[in-house]
Amino acid sequence: MAGQRFEPRDPDFAARVRASFERQGAMKTIGATLASVEAGRVVIELPWAQPLTQQHGFLHAGMVATALDSACGYAGFSLMPADAAVLTIEYKINLLAPAQGQRFRMEGLVIKPGRTVTVAEGKAFAIDDGKEKLIATMGCTLMAVFGRDGIQH
Repeated sequence: MAGQRFEPRDPDFAARVRASFERQGAMKTIGATLASVEAGRVVIELPWAQPLTQQHGFLHAGMVATALDSACGYAGFSLMPADAAVLTIEYKINLLAPAQGQRFRMEGLVIKPGRTVTVAEGKAFAIDDGKEKLIATMGCTLMAVFGRDGIQH
């Protein structure tokens, strides 16, 4: 995904993104890893795993959406101030092809950062024998959260 370059508000954004990702039980559960962190762009990868499939053996759409939502969320989080937390307030996913592959890459990219609301887009790719196929796209709206009990930044 090509996009514009953004200046992060926090010079330690990558460490903050990685620390937050490590606290995510959902990403651990599905075997996802943080492959790349840049200002406004995050890549999450996960292997195919039978417990994450639907009845035809494809990665379940819910797993695709979960990882893609996190990629978009962390892309937005990378541009937020150090004292901000991030929550998704809306997303729409387009499932373009069955999630069939040996592994998957979810890319999140900020389209428009804001003080409170950030808009990001995501693309999910299935990778099979070195060939990549676009399997889903996502439009995602994120909210910066400050000083709310129970929400860590």
